[in-house]
Amino acid sequence: MEAANPSSSQCSYENYKKTADWLLNRTEQRPKVAIICGSGLGGLADLLEEKTVFKYKDIPGFPTSTVQGHAGQLVFGKLKGCECVCMQGRFHFYEGYNIQTVTYPVRVFYLLGVTTLIVTNAAGGLNDTYSVGDIMLIKDHINMPGFAGQNPLCGHNDERFGVRFPCMSDAYDRDLRALTKRTAKELGYDNFLQEGVYCMLAGPTYETIAECKLLQRLGADAVGMSTVPEVVVARHCGLRVLGLSLITNKVVADYESNERANHAEVLKTTEHRTRDLQNLVHVENSVSLWTGLINWHYLLVSCC
Repeated sequence: MEAANPSSSQCSYENYKKTADWLLNRTEQRPKVAIICGSGLGGLADLLEEKTVFKYKDIPGFPTSTVQGHAGQLVFGKLKGCECVCMQGRFHFYEGYNIQTVTYPVRVFYLLGVTTLIVTNAAGGLNDTYSVGDIMLIKDHINMPGFAGQNPLCGHNDERFGVRFPCMSDAYDRDLRALTKRTAKELGYDNFLQEGVYCMLAGPTYETIAECKLLQRLGADAVGMSTVPEVVVARHCGLRVLGLSLITNKVVADYESNERANHAEVLKTTEHRTRDLQNLVHVENSVSLWTGLINWHYLLVSCC
């Protein structure tokens, strides 16, 4: 089956529901947590048990991923007993997709019953105190494409998803961030866990030196080409969001430097640090990040 690449006119409630129903009819999993894996981080999906895998090209209405390091499949399964769905590969504005298409899966997740979204990405470090291999807990973002009118919520607003003017000052859940920091400290990972502001640029070019200097002055700690549109749509739908950036390279901010950013460097760093992300799941006799997230979710459900 060949999937269509949705245009903005195809991104309607009926089409999202058609995709969600197609998936629900083909798996018994009913996920509450969705994980979007950034470049080279798709190995997180390999940790799921009792997996059901769907190629993007086989899912009605789904776009396809064209970037190296993105496997292009949706994986349903269980993580520490919690039903999850994991995107091995996301969609980007620079691939030629419109902003509604980039965020298409998030609304599908909402209709699947997902209540918590975890977004991961590979990012360049703007903060001078960051090192390659650090993991940055996202506390806020700067939506540069949004400044230019490329916001996934532009156009008709469907109240079945959310309100016309959603708040973004609480985009990244404070309780989930606190839980992540406590877990990282317990596991001894707090020495490479940072917390900062992520800035999205459209790409696909890496930043010029002048652009890096500008972003630093704006207060950005890391820069990348994804994540923010997905977070905007997730918050519009009322999903709680946790964001993690893997610092895969330091941006070039010195005109005398001979360093050059490249995608191979990004994938090499993710291969190294993914092992630590996986340890957050499989460390024995410890409260891992994902276990904590799952327990926290069920606590909320039981209290409602």
